[in-house]
Amino acid sequence: MTMIRPAIRTGEHFFNGDVACAEGAIASGCRFFAGYPITPATEIAEAMSARMPEVDGIFIQMEDEIASMNAILGASCAGVKSMTATSGPGFSLMMENFGLGIMMEIPAVLVNIQRGGPSTGLPTITGQQDMMQARWGSHGDYEVIALSPCSPQEMFDFTIKAFNLSEKYRLPVLVMADEIVGHMMEKVIIPEKKDIHLISRKKPAVAPEEYLMYQPEADHVPPMANAGDGYKVITTGLTHDEKGYPAMNAEAHEKLIKRLCDKIIKNRSDIIEYEERYIDDAEIVVITYGIPARSTLRAVKDARNAGIKAGMLRLITVWPFYEEKVFELAGKTHALIVPEINNGQIVREVERSARGKTKVIPIRKFAEMHTPQEIFKVIKEVSK
Repeated sequence: MTMIRPAIRTGEHFFNGDVACAEGAIASGCRFFAGYPITPATEIAEAMSARMPEVDGIFIQMEDEIASMNAILGASCAGVKSMTATSGPGFSLMMENFGLGIMMEIPAVLVNIQRGGPSTGLPTITGQQDMMQARWGSHGDYEVIALSPCSPQEMFDFTIKAFNLSEKYRLPVLVMADEIVGHMMEKVIIPEKKDIHLISRKKPAVAPEEYLMYQPEADHVPPMANAGDGYKVITTGLTHDEKGYPAMNAEAHEKLIKRLCDKIIKNRSDIIEYEERYIDDAEIVVITYGIPARSTLRAVKDARNAGIKAGMLRLITVWPFYEEKVFELAGKTHALIVPEINNGQIVREVERSARGKTKVIPIRKFAEMHTPQEIFKVIKEVSK
């Protein structure tokens, strides 16, 4: 007899980040997963393939990542919370339909467990080389939301955050993790169902004959009727009017694209999350995200013990980028240090946001986690 496990497996567990992500998705109410195996994200698909039948959900292995992204958009249109997971080359293949989800305003979650690239690169070794692709990977003007976890616990927590943000703002949301976070094993605490805050998409408050698929409310987000709810659901990847019909003119395009951007830009204060450590009197600040944040915190504590006024700003939300905070820090520090497992991607955003007010120093690594000693060495050199 097969044991059926509950949808929310409350209590303490010893999970890797990929499995924690799958459990976070299920706790969020995700009941459709479409994906294609790819290292180092395969364990998410494996976990979902076992768990979905236990919660009356659907797991489907698609023929490729293009179809996977399309499938979750279709399931979401029918009202089912949906997710896919991938890495590197698969992320590239998903970008066209990621843009489709942005244009059609379809809630979904896309998890990228990053590895070394480009091309096939280093499938089993870590990287943070897709951060700019996350922002600009699809064509056209749009805004995105991307979260960056640094632990298996945050893989669980941030997957729930991603679903909530996707439902609230009607768009696919990215979880940009990395191989180390995906594969590391740590304690993960899953709270009781009553303690997990979930958000569901806004439903129409008007009669079916009055409903327009893309008529926004004050927050720039339109209520969403699901296909099959009895409302007229018209949607397309073409530029469209508030009814959902194609509108092939510049005026309609400007109106639509401005709103798609504004629903993120004008709600930044609700979307952006970050963590500060020792910032108040810091003369040197390390700006970090993802797995380097763990080494950064140790390095900052070591710097404090050595009498150096160092602090840490950890970007939980990488996109939209918290440029106002970076500009504020640039105005009162000697230097901003940015460790990344790439050739310098988010450091460019830090430089842009600092506007020349302070030095911006990258610490680049390509396929390894920074050690606390490496980050501390740069802090010490800058402090002289």
